[in-house]
Order: sequence, then C-alpha cells, then structure tokens
Amino acid sequence: MSGLDAFRRRYGGHVPGLLGARHSYAVLCPLVEQADGMHLLFEVRAAGLRQGGEVCFPGGRMEPGEDAAACALRETEEELTIPRTEVTLLGTPDFICSQAGFLLQPVLGAVSAAGLAAMRPSPAEVAEAFTAPLSFFRSQPPERYAYDLIPQVPASFPYAAVGIPEDYPWRRGRVEVPVWYWQGHAIWGMTARLVQELVRPL
Repeated sequence: MSGLDAFRRRYGGHVPGLLGARHSYAVLCPLVEQADGMHLLFEVRAAGLRQGGEVCFPGGRMEPGEDAAACALRETEEELTIPRTEVTLLGTPDFICSQAGFLLQPVLGAVSAAGLAAMRPSPAEVAEAFTAPLSFFRSQPPERYAYDLIPQVPASFPYAAVGIPEDYPWRRGRVEVPVWYWQGHAIWGMTARLVQELVRPL
C-alpha cells in the first residue's frame, strides 16, 4: 500500500471530531409540553455518582460506532426509562468543547406525553427528575460568573529552539459559568450554557 493509500484509508470515511479528545459525550435536551407551555426536562445525578447532586440533562459517554443521537436516546432510556420511540428528534444545537479535553454534543428532542408518563428514574443514576418552563429561562437572566484559564509553561520550555522569546504572550482563556435557580435547584455550568443556546430568540 502506498503512503497516499494509507492516508486515504485513514481519513477517507473519517467523521471529524475534536483533535486529541479523550472522550465524547452526548446529552438529550428534552422538551415536554405542559399546561403552561413548553418545559425542559432535567435530572439530578444520584448522590453516589461523580458530581452527585448536580442538575444535568440525560446523557453520557458515546460508545464506539455510536453517533450523538443514538447515545442521547440510549442514555435517556437507561436513566429515565423514556422509550426512544417516544422522543422526536428536532436537531443538534452547537456542541461544547471542554478545556478538560472532551466534546459534549447536545441533541434536541420532544418527549411525548406517553414518554413522560412512562418515566421512571433509575435510582442508581438519578436522584430525581423535574421540569422548568422555557418562559422562566427567557424572562430571567442567569447569574454570570467567570474564571480565567492561565497558561503554566514549564521553565524548561525550549524558547530559543522554537524561535520565540521567553516573554512570549501565551494565550489565556476565559470560561463563563451561568447559574439559574429554579424551585430549589441550581442549573449551572455546561447544562446552563446549553439552556442559554436553546432559549435564544428564534
């Protein structure tokens, strides 16, 4: 096999992802129709899990050969027992690239009344599930916090060899952390960033 053939085999049918990502995750952003309008469905992670007690959307790590939609539907069924046949997929909002080295891909879906009625949160993964109206997020801006990402370059970095001065202006970053409070629940971090995207004016 020639060098070009090897590259063609590697990249010809390749679906691009985040370079260097250790993992990719997908979540379902579930919309449900309630008497007062459209709501988002959230879950609270079980206490025994990493980041237990945090509010999130149903989702998890993508398995080999799985796309974001398949992962989001599978995880929603595992965590909330909402059958995937009761979720109508509406599209894929913008993804989040985490500074921790992973990609989070949201999938927007409408859960039917039958799907909501079938919901039984898995105690091993979910402490509770609740909904919050889109109108609340649209009318109530979140509290906003931010933190800086500051490069810590080792003293042994070969500045001369790569042709840059020792006072090279390494780029810094900044991460915004929005926080909403709804009926005793704090909706924050990446989940809140996804909510911000969903409630932007259409």
